[in-house]
Amino acid sequence: MDDGAKEQRDPAWWGRRAWSLLSAVRARAPLVQCITNLVSMDIAANALLAAGASPAMVHSLREVPDFTPRCDAVYVNVGTLSEDWLPSMRAAASAGRPWVLDPVAAAASGFRMEACVELLALRPAVVRGNASEILALADRSVAAASNFKGADSSHESMDALEAAKALALSSGAVVAVSGAVDFITNGEKVVGASNGVPMMQKITATGCAVTALIAAFVAIEPSDALVAAACALAIFGLAGEIGMESSKGPASLRMHLIDTLYFLDEEMVTSRVRIALRP
Repeated sequence: MDDGAKEQRDPAWWGRRAWSLLSAVRARAPLVQCITNLVSMDIAANALLAAGASPAMVHSLREVPDFTPRCDAVYVNVGTLSEDWLPSMRAAASAGRPWVLDPVAAAASGFRMEACVELLALRPAVVRGNASEILALADRSVAAASNFKGADSSHESMDALEAAKALALSSGAVVAVSGAVDFITNGEKVVGASNGVPMMQKITATGCAVTALIAAFVAIEPSDALVAAACALAIFGLAGEIGMESSKGPASLRMHLIDTLYFLDEEMVTSRVRIALRP
C-alpha cells in the first residue's frame, strides 16, 4: 500500500483535506464557468459564491473562445438541454480547462443520451450523477433506466457502484454517484462520503449545485479529482446537516444550507466530515 492510500484510510486525514480545499477555494475564488440548466442557475451560483468561488453563467458559443480559457474550471449540466446550447457545451469542454459533467436525466431521450455520450468522450475530470443516471450512462442506453423518474433517481447509490467503476475505467473520469452515501471512484479506488440529510432531496437542483461545487474544488486540486470530488460532496452534505438544525422544511433548508456553506469553520469541517476509503 502506498503512503497516500495509508493516509486516506485515516478519517481525520479527510477532514483536514476537506478543510484545506475549502480554505483554498475561499482564498483563491476560482472562476467557474457554468453552462447549467435554467432551474439550477440560482442555487448553483449562490452555492459557489457562499463557498468562496466565483460563478459565471456564460453559455453563448460566441463567448467561449475568449472567456473559457480564462476560467479555472468548467461545469456542464444537461438538465434543460437544447440544440442551441449543445455546441457551447462541446466547445467549453474542449477549451483545455478542467471540467465536470452532470448528466441530468441521461435516459430521458435518445437525444439527451447521445449528447451525454458525446460530452463524455471529451474527457471530463468528474462525472457526478444519481444512481439511475450513472447506470444509464454506463450502459449507454435509454432502456437501462427502468422506472424512469426524470431527474430523480429510482435506484440507491450502491446499486450503481459497479457501473460507476466501469464508467470511470472506460472514460478516464472520476465518477461520483450521489445518494444516502455518495460513492466516488476512479475505477479502482472507491471512497464513500456520508454527510447530508434526506430533506435535501426535496430542494430542486441541490444535485446540480453540488456538481458546481465539485468543479470549484477540482479547480483547486486538478491533479486529484477523486479527492476534490469527495471533499466537495462531504462539505455540501455537511452544510445540509448543519442547516437542517435551524430549518422547518425545504425552503428554509435551502436558505440555511447556503448560509452554512458561507460560515463553515475548521472545527466544523474537521470534526464532522464523514469520508471513508472503502476496502
